[in-house]
Amino acid sequence: MTSDTVATLAALLREVVGDELDLMGPIDAGTCFSSDLELESIEFVALAEKLQERYGAEVDFASWLAGKDLDAIVALRISDVAEFIDGCLSSE
Repeated sequence: MTSDTVATLAALLREVVGDELDLMGPIDAGTCFSSDLELESIEFVALAEKLQERYGAEVDFASWLAGKDLDAIVALRISDVAEFIDGCLSSE
């Protein structure tokens, strides 16, 4: 996982959630989507759209997320998504 990918995810999340995200503290690799950011399902959809715009079809976040059970989604951290993105991009 690269720090660039983590920074990109943080920027995209700010676009999705808005300014109130800054009140929740810094976003880093260990930030949890559920407990730290309290991201709702509609925001996951918006993040998937932003990732599609940024990276194209090779990063299919929606399908990747759909393959996870509820416990895995609740435990999802920035590092998990960053590793997924980097893995998609390295296999091009």
